[in-house]
Amino acid sequence: MMQVNVLEAKTDLSKLIRLIETNREDEIRVARNGTPVVKMTAIEKKPVSNRIGIAKGKFTMPDDFDADNDYIADLFTRGDL
Repeated sequence: MMQVNVLEAKTDLSKLIRLIETNREDEIRVARNGTPVVKMTAIEKKPVSNRIGIAKGKFTMPDDFDADNDYIADLFTRGDL
């Protein structure tokens, strides 16, 4: 654990963040008048689940899903709206 004062934290914020990101420090406390008031720590990374295909098998597409594609395209391309 490392402790810095507010002025040092303002001046060296990027450096302090890098120390935490690279795991050289697990926690940095920022103190005002020698009393710690803020604790900086890394945010735990949550594993990313398999997002592609997550809904597979949850619903079915109707056979006529694309039946109105030409009509919808015509609505966007005609000039008389």
